[in-house]
Amino acid sequence: KIYCAPGNPGIAKVAECVSIGDSEIDKLVKFAKENNIDLTVVGPEVPLVMGIVDKFEKEGLKIFGPNKECSQLEGSKAFSKEFMIRHNIPTAKYKEYTNLEEAIDEIDSFGYPVVIKADGLAAGKGVVIPENREDAIATLKEMMADKKFGDAGNKIVVEEFLRGIETSILAFVDNDTIIPMVSAKDHKKVNNFEQGLNTGGMGTFSPSEIYTEELDKHIKEHVLATTLEGFKSDKLNFKGILFVGLMITEDGPKVLEYNVRFGDPETQSVLFRLDTNLNEIMTSIVENKLKDIEINYKNDHSVCVMLTSGGYPEDYEKGKVITGLENLDEDIVVFHSGTKMIDEDLVTNGGRVIGITTKGNTVNEAAKKVYENIKKINFEGMHYRTDIGM
Repeated sequence: KIYCAPGNPGIAKVAECVSIGDSEIDKLVKFAKENNIDLTVVGPEVPLVMGIVDKFEKEGLKIFGPNKECSQLEGSKAFSKEFMIRHNIPTAKYKEYTNLEEAIDEIDSFGYPVVIKADGLAAGKGVVIPENREDAIATLKEMMADKKFGDAGNKIVVEEFLRGIETSILAFVDNDTIIPMVSAKDHKKVNNFEQGLNTGGMGTFSPSEIYTEELDKHIKEHVLATTLEGFKSDKLNFKGILFVGLMITEDGPKVLEYNVRFGDPETQSVLFRLDTNLNEIMTSIVENKLKDIEINYKNDHSVCVMLTSGGYPEDYEKGKVITGLENLDEDIVVFHSGTKMIDEDLVTNGGRVIGITTKGNTVNEAAKKVYENIKKINFEGMHYRTDIGM
């Protein structure tokens, strides 16, 4: 039996939705106790950063995800950069700022384009890459003075811009073991050919075409193993999912960011290929027995394309009626991100609305299948990229 809080019309097909918000931790604890929940799995970053795992464990409840201290790897850009530097994990040069004037005075020293990040959580939108001094200063003022991302911009991190190919890896982690999942390629820019603003992700495919055996070996040794050693030496009791965003540069792979949960939409492509029971894997991590489980994947290739609201990642309207999902092929899975029911209608309720996912013998075959099915779906202002996996 699966419950989901708060859930949406997509997961309602497999789980019973419970109207508790994902950050109402005390209510979630109470619900888990009253319903004898064997395992709670935390999806989003906000409750992790708030310390939901610590509260559940204190009450003797099994929960999957990293504790409050470990979740700072995602909750604070400065914390994660300091961790990387301390443990010689390859990453971009950077500096933290809490003073706007100081940031403006020194911004030229990073060269252009430059990467400016709000330190705290900003729903995947707190990273801006200005191309010149004028735009950089405007961005600094928006984050630090105008509070575009609220308190997340009280401190900012400025980094050198890394050139290369972006890729990412998700890993299962407990205190003794780190096991990478199969690779995926994420597309962050809102428009084709990596044009336009950064988003939370417009689509993915797995495996990533650049993830060679040689690169896999290098990342396991110089990024994942080093990260695990860092956890041990800092006494960070990390259990759960580690997402590592990477830039493959001329000087080798460098870490862009850590997240402490399944990354959306990479997860759609990656878990689509998982052959081992996910519940067994998660339970083994909670019990610190990850090394005892064998994790297998299917040989298929998978593709997920996000359909978004018109205007996303900036202003967009909600409440647009979605039609056509009942006409999709049997081997298409629809992952709901921002949807809800109003009376009998399924409507949009966020920037990224649904992810259309399938698998095939090649990435191209899977992508063609996805795009043929997207033609059957409609809502006002619907936007998507047409080049993912193509």
